[in-house]
Amino acid sequence: MISIITKEINDLPILEICDSEKLGEELPLVFFYHGWTGCKERVLTQGYEIAKKGFRVILPDALYHGDRQEGDVKGHVLEFWKIVLNSVKEFPTLVDYYRENVGIKDGFVGVSGLSMGGITTNALMTTYPWINAGVCLMGSPKPVKFAKKLVADAATQVKGMPDTEVDKQISALESFDLSLNLEKLASRPLHFWHGTADKMVPYQDTVDFYRENIGKSYTENVTLTTTENAGHKVSQETTVEMANKFDQYYQKFVGKR
Repeated sequence: MISIITKEINDLPILEICDSEKLGEELPLVFFYHGWTGCKERVLTQGYEIAKKGFRVILPDALYHGDRQEGDVKGHVLEFWKIVLNSVKEFPTLVDYYRENVGIKDGFVGVSGLSMGGITTNALMTTYPWINAGVCLMGSPKPVKFAKKLVADAATQVKGMPDTEVDKQISALESFDLSLNLEKLASRPLHFWHGTADKMVPYQDTVDFYRENIGKSYTENVTLTTTENAGHKVSQETTVEMANKFDQYYQKFVGKR
């Protein structure tokens, strides 16, 4: 049986999902991040499928979302990138808690997420070389390019927002942009899924990133699947594929030790 446990770690609300008979045991660790206006409870399906493979899965609430909500989350649209980078900043705190309190089997840490959570996944892979593998579901690996449109569009709707604020947010993304820091991937496995009819996060940026980097040493373990005519929604089939990827990555990781 799979257990779902509500916790707060240093005031950060999370859900922990794993086999109820192995709650106190060391397990490989995977994080899954929700999307914009979502919350940890809305990605329980994804967490459950990963946990079925023998992982301890952590579902955090992003800043201004879920149990951290402060009014209408849509009122924080201009802080979208701040929310992503805040999740990146908080990540080591969550990992350290599990490393110190229950242990992480074989030291394996994986990350995944959908939409904003997929963007977070790519930023985490760019930032922390000790993350072993990732799966990005409909999230852009080119956040600077995406932000130039997203932030600029939002700025036109907010009277009095200075151009310098837009520039500041975009500049802050450069060191977290996977497409601008390929060497930081360092051949670690990273899988992308994206629907071809996605109107929220550009499908073309994902497929371009994949095609542009085929054959490069840093990206030799990057893979991509797409679903024709699929929009901005993750199907059960894609969720199962994501969980299977982590199982494959972990088995390969253990086999190399």
